Amino acid sequence: MQTPWFKAKRYGWGWYPSTWQGWLVMLVFVSFTIWNFMRIDAASHSNSDTLRPFVIETFGALILLTVICWLTGEKSRWRWGSDKSAHSSDIINPPSGTVHEEDQHKA
Repeated sequence: MQTPWFKAKRYGWGWYPSTWQGWLVMLVFVSFTIWNFMRIDAASHSNSDTLRPFVIETFGALILLTVICWLTGEKSRWRWGSDKSAHSSDIINPPSGTVHEEDQHKA
């Protein structure tokens, strides 16, 4: 398998670039966003004339960026820290039949 261009974030949902191809995609996205704003702003007469098309076109570019990350990156899901199998709720309310370290020392 090829090296993923984007690695999954450790906290939250999403990706970050991990290879030169991923960084190139991000550079193209940021460059397009800046160029697109300048192009629309130069032809506009008011803030609302600039904002509406900019938001719509940037949203479309963001969808394209998400698809590229999805296809070329690691599988993403909601995360909050390490991928340990034990959840914090298991520590507070352990499954029945488990023995804590403190209980082992008492025996």
